[in-house]
Amino acid sequence: MKTLVIFTHPNHQSLSYAFLQEVIRGCKDNANIEEIKVVDLYEEVQPGTRLNESKRRRDMHIDPSLAKYRDQVKWADKIVFVYPIWWGRPPAMLLGYIDQMFASGFAYKEKGGLLPEGLLKGKSVVCVSTMKGPTYYPLFWLNNAHKVLMRKALFQFVGIKKVKFFEFGSMESPKGRQGEKLQKVYRYFKTVGR
Repeated sequence: MKTLVIFTHPNHQSLSYAFLQEVIRGCKDNANIEEIKVVDLYEEVQPGTRLNESKRRRDMHIDPSLAKYRDQVKWADKIVFVYPIWWGRPPAMLLGYIDQMFASGFAYKEKGGLLPEGLLKGKSVVCVSTMKGPTYYPLFWLNNAHKVLMRKALFQFVGIKKVKFFEFGSMESPKGRQGEKLQKVYRYFKTVGR
């Protein structure tokens, strides 16, 4: 299994970075994972979509500046996203990557009906996210907006049906059990299959 990890946090001293390290460590200790690639969005990718007369959204699937990242997504069997939840959603940097990468002609194609055909079928996704607020805050206060956005508005739209979430709340609290949650992520990636 080939695994692509998309890391989105500007601080390499952050808890999100510690989760990234446990994802990598678990993948390296898993015989089912033959190769892992990591993309640090704050280090590598332009933050937003810039469109004009010569660079149109409908042509993003052939944008040469994104070819490397399209190849990574095609290559991967499993895509792992590691990010904090800010304002009830992923950081703008991750949403900018999604805007650019999951474009028509690459991630899906229109077929004239209500829904398009997803072109990323057969892949699986894991989202590892942290937040300051309580774990159940997004579920009860925001109607699960984060998971609905990621699972339905994005991944199912492009054909990815297998999506798992690790959504850890109270991560700035001394009682947040950060070490226990880091170990949970490590154990998952050490044993996960396709």
